Amino acid sequence: MSIERNMQTVKDFFAAIGEYNEQDLLALVGEDIEWIIPGEGWPLAGTHRGHAGLAAALKTASEDVEMIYPTPPEFFGQGDRVFVVGVATGKIKATGKPFRDEWVFDITVRDGKLVRIQEYIDTQAMARASA
Repeated sequence: MSIERNMQTVKDFFAAIGEYNEQDLLALVGEDIEWIIPGEGWPLAGTHRGHAGLAAALKTASEDVEMIYPTPPEFFGQGDRVFVVGVATGKIKATGKPFRDEWVFDITVRDGKLVRIQEYIDTQAMARASA
């Protein structure tokens, strides 16, 4: 697939997350999707695999974390990889503590589906807001 098509697939994925449309999300990812969210001590940390893992992570996100994106993310493509750079602010609902997270997603797209997402985030900010 072309870099432009891969980037559009990732943009569609982010739009589906924003609308929390699980059906659209699952249609955009491979059945063996792997989403790696680094860190410890905060609700989303861990490796989430397959459609069930993705759905569980998104459910946790909607229940445990309030998040907004004050500026639109930037998208960059190279081969089958798309890099997304952005900022999120919000709070962990259980503690009420705020966070600011500058992040990068490294996403692999194969045959029009997201198959791997590796996040690079401010794990300390997320853990601090969770404690």
